[in-house]
Amino acid sequence: MQKNLPHICPSCSATLQVKSLICEKCKTEVTGIFQLPLLAALTQQEQDFIIDFVKCSGSLKIMAQNLSLSYPTVRNLLDDIILKIETNQKNFKPVL
Repeated sequence: MQKNLPHICPSCSATLQVKSLICEKCKTEVTGIFQLPLLAALTQQEQDFIIDFVKCSGSLKIMAQNLSLSYPTVRNLLDDIILKIETNQKNFKPVL
């Protein structure tokens, strides 16, 4: 089972940040406070949709065919993701 990267604090619901990264090969560790990528705040299903959308060269018609959904349904799915991204961008607080 694949674990998803958490992005919301389970205690206070604030946005989580990354504190360190480590290289599995040489064990080099980089420590600091880093923002998670904007797309990491999306669900795995939403991320998969975006990947498929890019692979289809942004064609909602092809996406609809591949997903066996109507064009308006796929358009609504994309609109929901766009709204979520825009909301996340507004709440984004840069690390100083």
